[in-house]
Amino acid sequence: MDEVKIGFIGCGGNAKGHMRRLSDIAAARIVAVCDLDEARVGAAAVETGGEIYTDFNRMLERDDLDAAYLSLPVFAHGAPELAVIERGLPFLVEKPVARHMDTALEIEAAVQQAGLITCVGYQLRYLGSTDIARNELAGKTVTLVEGRYWCGSGRGDPQRWTFQMEKSGGQLLEQATHTIDLMRFLLGEIKEVSARQTSRQLHQIDCPDVHCVSFEFASGALGSLTTTWAADPLDWSNSNILHVLYDQSMLHLARDTVAITERAEVLEDGETQSQMQTRSQTAPGPNIDQVFVEAVRQRDGAAIRSDYSDAVKTLAVCLGALEAGQSRQTVQLH
Repeated sequence: MDEVKIGFIGCGGNAKGHMRRLSDIAAARIVAVCDLDEARVGAAAVETGGEIYTDFNRMLERDDLDAAYLSLPVFAHGAPELAVIERGLPFLVEKPVARHMDTALEIEAAVQQAGLITCVGYQLRYLGSTDIARNELAGKTVTLVEGRYWCGSGRGDPQRWTFQMEKSGGQLLEQATHTIDLMRFLLGEIKEVSARQTSRQLHQIDCPDVHCVSFEFASGALGSLTTTWAADPLDWSNSNILHVLYDQSMLHLARDTVAITERAEVLEDGETQSQMQTRSQTAPGPNIDQVFVEAVRQRDGAAIRSDYSDAVKTLAVCLGALEAGQSRQTVQLH
């Protein structure tokens, strides 16, 4: 198809980013926007030129839609996806794909039966730095990965759904899912998880504000993840950070940059000596929205790096970590 006509279900924060990027893609056109908040959907309509809806079922009655975007609160997943699938539309849905596994499995089964192209918003997979890291680690013996997601985003309105455990799953599920997904993408599947969690500062919300999680990968490598959203709200320098130890080297991945520390032979005073040196690399990566639009246009999802079924595996790890933190028992993943 020459042009992909898109409808949005949900016009909040993440949706705005997708809308901006889609506006730069000649083959994409947003024709409909839907949100329960009339002011929010009105602003989205002004921005995109899409027709306004407050009921996604009404929007899906249109006969000109080629694809849908779903940018929903964690607790709202389920009925919108199933309606989109019934309509037969490829879709991009924001992470995490559900609050509970039974919801995700129901949607996954419907997707597989319908044979639809799907994409989940794990944007870190598309960074050029992620490509560099994946190529560097290919064929290497990884021993340990340490992840970090420290920020201050938990210091918000305690009535917001994000800070209600049953609605969001807290920081681990709603936010640090990106870090866990990146670990899976670089190092492979995780077979068991254990965790501890507590609240040290944000007692006004019912979500833990600190997590310490341990992983065992199917490869035999071990991993850890520490998270907090009770830090300084202005400091995002420690979010989505990975350190990976492999062979005799270390890889540090921080958003757009990869730094690799390794042994090098250098000539000093006429003699060859071994020293540890660090080299940094950056590179452009594909745009997740461009990848999705082109997949729909070509009816080929091969370039999509996280389809719905793959994202369900990340959800299983996140929910396993929550269960382990609550039970203080190791959780086996299947």
